[in-house]
Amino acid sequence: MTAVLDRMTAEGHEQVVFVADAAVGVRAIIAVHSTALGPSLGGIRFWHYPREVDALVDALRLSRAMTLKAAAAGLHQGGGKAVVLWDEPGDQRKEPFLRVLGQAIDELGGRYIAAEDVGATPADMNGIARETRWVTGIDGPGGSGDPSPFTAVGVVAAMRAALRELGDEPTLEGRRVVVQGAGHVGAHLTRLLVEAGAAVTVADVRADRVDALQRAHGVDATAADAALQGECDILAPCALGAVLTEGLVPRLRCRAVVGAANNQLAAPDVDDALAARGIVYAPDFVANAGGIINLAEEFVGYDADRALTRTERIEHTMTGVFALATELRVPPGRAAETMAERRIAKEGARRRWRPGDPAAWTGGEPLRTLRPTPTPDSERVGSFSSPMARKTTQRRRKTS
Repeated sequence: MTAVLDRMTAEGHEQVVFVADAAVGVRAIIAVHSTALGPSLGGIRFWHYPREVDALVDALRLSRAMTLKAAAAGLHQGGGKAVVLWDEPGDQRKEPFLRVLGQAIDELGGRYIAAEDVGATPADMNGIARETRWVTGIDGPGGSGDPSPFTAVGVVAAMRAALRELGDEPTLEGRRVVVQGAGHVGAHLTRLLVEAGAAVTVADVRADRVDALQRAHGVDATAADAALQGECDILAPCALGAVLTEGLVPRLRCRAVVGAANNQLAAPDVDDALAARGIVYAPDFVANAGGIINLAEEFVGYDADRALTRTERIEHTMTGVFALATELRVPPGRAAETMAERRIAKEGARRRWRPGDPAAWTGGEPLRTLRPTPTPDSERVGSFSSPMARKTTQRRRKTS
């Protein structure tokens, strides 16, 4: 316990909650890193962890990254994360299990706002919403559904900024891109890249995901363990984090790294190693912020067009990161952290959000609910399609 508190103190974490319910099998950890800019927002990750300490380390690491992500994106949220020890990735969560998670989140009174992460689905969010108002990404009135299409849009915007930093035209037409990870975000990213005229190669540990993308978009495929060293213009890590190590950097054959995975660098020194090789690294917590930018739109009355416009601004934010890196003579990852930390220090110094406090979007009134439209009854949750899915369909019809 002392080691946990020492790490929390060193990294600025405010709160860690351990959740267990033997009757339904829940074992989870909720980490609130910072509420200096507002209530913490972060995904729920369902994952098989070899040890409980691995889950704790992941929660602490990811919640800090969410603080940086929200600050760099200009949002009025802090960073939080929930990790759930889940041994069977293919199994669906049952209602009693999700209700226990929802109750634990609700007890925090809005200090932690839940969203989707690895292993989670809109059905999970809908189930959790039966017990708490503090959940985003639901399929229902005022909800935004699956955030992964917006994450993909933001990654493409970051790619354009990276190409400009390389001295190229900011267009993806004819660029060779390797997408490592074909899950929710990776699949959407692949589609967007193909539509933009890129030559895409996809890899995933699950062959069925790769096969589906090959059938749908005619992309190339490569082995999962070879993807990171594939020759390309842009490498897009879109699976789990810590894939870029100091040992791997000399073997990379890309010009830029721009992906959706969280915490792609295994250690801070990898930032320096990439810069030393002349590989442009787009800091992941800036590139992959489209998902939370989209979710934050729920708080003011969700509008997909407005969410998409704000997500596209990631290109401008990333350009600012590269400019700051040049000014400070540091690699991009360190510049992005500096940018985020400066905003937190300026706007949220010594602040800590408590249940019943106002939020930036409530006009001085206490934050009592996330969406202007009340959370629907459980029977209605899940009956609405994602606004982004509808928008994508409309765009396809216009161009066909």
